[in-house]
Amino acid sequence: MTSTPCLFVNCRAATMAEGAPYGLIDDAAILTEGGTIRWVGPRADAPSAATHDLGGRLVTPALIDCHTHVVHGGHRAGEFEQRLNGATYEEVARAGGGIVSTVRATRAASVEDLVASALPRIDAMVAEGVATIEIKSGYGLDVETELRMLRAARALAALRPVTIRTSFLGAHAVPAEYAGRADAYIDDVCLSALHAAHAEGLADAVDGFCEGIAFSPAQIARVFDVARSLGLPVKLHAEQLSNLGGAALAAGYQALSADHLEYLDEAGVQAMAAAGTVAVILPGAFYTLRETKAPPIALLRQYGVPMAVSTDMNPGSSPMTSLLLTMNMACTLFRMTPEEALRGATQHAARALGLGDRGMLAPGLRADMVVWNADTPAELAYRIGFNPIHQRIIGGRA
Repeated sequence: MTSTPCLFVNCRAATMAEGAPYGLIDDAAILTEGGTIRWVGPRADAPSAATHDLGGRLVTPALIDCHTHVVHGGHRAGEFEQRLNGATYEEVARAGGGIVSTVRATRAASVEDLVASALPRIDAMVAEGVATIEIKSGYGLDVETELRMLRAARALAALRPVTIRTSFLGAHAVPAEYAGRADAYIDDVCLSALHAAHAEGLADAVDGFCEGIAFSPAQIARVFDVARSLGLPVKLHAEQLSNLGGAALAAGYQALSADHLEYLDEAGVQAMAAAGTVAVILPGAFYTLRETKAPPIALLRQYGVPMAVSTDMNPGSSPMTSLLLTMNMACTLFRMTPEEALRGATQHAARALGLGDRGMLAPGLRADMVVWNADTPAELAYRIGFNPIHQRIIGGRA
């Protein structure tokens, strides 16, 4: 971060302000000082300061990956191969695969192990212009391992030029030792771990998985009640495989976001719109699981629900670190527009994390920006398997 004023000139700035598409300013200038954007507008109107010429390139806010499980032990490439060779999910699970295998590997990993395994994934995200990453727990499913995952997530922020936001996801799945006793798991493990995580300052938000294979709305409500008593915002994996009313439940708690949403109905959309809850769209899981029911993008548009997009990076259903590819998938699989995809990876992703200081190029916001070898913002969602980044500007430092 630099306190010296710097004027970035000769660029096309996709500010994400309302009005013009992408909030685009041709031949723009951006003044930064002390890690903050002080002014943005046409270069002809720019204040005087030392200049840095960006060569006519595109500039956007730095990207934000607002839903990831990037900290975990092991991988599940073997069961991916087994399924493609004909094994069913049930057969894989009976053989010790699925989330059980990730829980086993994560419980066996130290904080140092978890940090070391996550760093290459973090590096891949950073290399594509990501400057803020949300990381969830949820593969420990016991008190100590849940805390260890969150400690690892906090440690990553000191090792790379990236902001880390953590979500406590103790209500992710019922571990084998509590099979058939989900309420006991909530009492014995989830709520105990949540209190401990809060006491240690490890959780920025509380998440859950509301689904037939995970937890009921009533069980999630118990977790959210404790989160609210602790002053922690909530978010929810909802309506991914069926419609249990999870999105409406989350909206009732003024949730930051409801995520996945393939089976979301109009009543759920209306509840989210009324609460200001962001819809986080996760095409990676849809793609990997070969789902056929897409989230109701048109309904979300109709009711003005902001849509974020994220990788959902996890070892099972979305082993993907590319937010640029996620943006392309959101367009090709779900028919989001390139502008919606870029807003979803910047402005609305910031909102999904409760961060009002980033996600746009505007005075008073963090000077986290990406310079791209691109002519138009649509190129970021258009190309497949290509990274057009030129440079990151984090805290105003080029």
